[in-house]
Amino acid sequence: MDFQILINNLTNPSLLFFVLGIVAVKLKSDLEIPSTSAKFIALYLMLSIGFKGGQELSHSEFDISIIWALLFGVFLSASVPFYTFYILRSKLGTANASAISAAYGSISAVTFVAAAAFLDVQGTSFGGHMVAVMALMEAPAIISGVILLQKYSDKKSSRGLGGIVKHAFTNGSVLLILGSLVIGLIADEKQAEGIKPFVTDIFKGFLAVFLLDMGINSGRKLKAFFRYGYFSTLFAILVPLVNGCVVAILSYWIAPAAGDRFIFSILAASASYIAVPAAMKLANPEADEGLYIPMALAITFPFNITLGMPVYWMIIQTF
Repeated sequence: MDFQILINNLTNPSLLFFVLGIVAVKLKSDLEIPSTSAKFIALYLMLSIGFKGGQELSHSEFDISIIWALLFGVFLSASVPFYTFYILRSKLGTANASAISAAYGSISAVTFVAAAAFLDVQGTSFGGHMVAVMALMEAPAIISGVILLQKYSDKKSSRGLGGIVKHAFTNGSVLLILGSLVIGLIADEKQAEGIKPFVTDIFKGFLAVFLLDMGINSGRKLKAFFRYGYFSTLFAILVPLVNGCVVAILSYWIAPAAGDRFIFSILAASASYIAVPAAMKLANPEADEGLYIPMALAITFPFNITLGMPVYWMIIQTF
């Protein structure tokens, strides 16, 4: 591994603010980001990523490679829950296995944002269509998780599959990303220049504040999580690592550009702690939120933004 890349990543100011948030919780500090401010920043990050992706896509030629990338993303999202469910079921039960497998098949938009910042440091770009790939990867995993739940659980969901799918696509973050992507795609180029300072220049500053809030939330959830023992912790590290490394190699045949391969890797390795929990409250209320949310937020997320991204990048540079 190129340890300089690892060191640069670990000393990234945004990441250090995330660590500060965890430290603040451990020190029992009253440091916190107001919930309304945190929500605004999250919306800003989604808007910025979506709009910039649409702008990039407007300058790209729409061809068969983009269609293959979209299909590959949907396939990853739909298939990961099926193999992870059977690993989890014997240890954590059907309800928890369904929720966790859906979370790990789906994606973390915030991890995507961090990955975009990582690529910026490396001086590497990625295709605007990868924003659409990210948005489309939310729902298939949720559908797979619900199918597995209904197949193996004695308690069937009272909410129809169609309602769950609709909820997945109308989730605020998904709708904002897709909507911003479309706006960036159709916006007049000269008019779009007017909001460029808003969606570009202040992006990293807002990301640092948001990751500080994420660190505080992660630190608060760790205590309840540890009662489940080592299995869930190992799963939250090893499964994303395997997914990210395998996709870093396989994605060469789908999207040979290094930036696109890296985005595919981080999407495969990330886990949802926003869209999936919202859907599982409706479809799978028996699942323990104190298990699958901390797995994704307090274990997988920090692993990916500290050690995972340099590993996936090294594989892409090697293969």
